[in-house]
Amino acid sequence: MTCAEPSRLRVSVVYVRPGLEFRRALLLRAPATVSEAIEASGVRRQVPELAGRELELGVFGQRRTLAEALHDGDRLEIYRPLTIDPKEARRVRVAVRRRRRIGVAA
Repeated sequence: MTCAEPSRLRVSVVYVRPGLEFRRALLLRAPATVSEAIEASGVRRQVPELAGRELELGVFGQRRTLAEALHDGDRLEIYRPLTIDPKEARRVRVAVRRRRRIGVAA
C-alpha cells in the first residue's frame, strides 16, 4: 500500500491599487490557512506598504481572518484602507451636484 500524495489547493492572492497589481497563483498543501497563503505569496515583501500592517482580507468579497481555512480555487483578496469615509464621500458628491445645478440655473 502506498501513501497518496497530500492533497493540494489552488489559491490566488490579489492586491490591487492605482499603479500596482499583485497577483500570485499558489499551490498549497491542504489544509491551508489564509495566513499561510499570505506568507507563501510573498506579498508583504513585494509590496512594502503591506509590511507590518494588519491586513483586511477576504475571499470573493467575504471577510476572512488569518486563521481561517482556504478551499481549492479561492481568491484571497487584500483590501486597501478607505481613503475617505463613505458617508463623507456622499456628502461631497451631493454638494458638487447642488453647485452644478445652481450654476446651470443662474
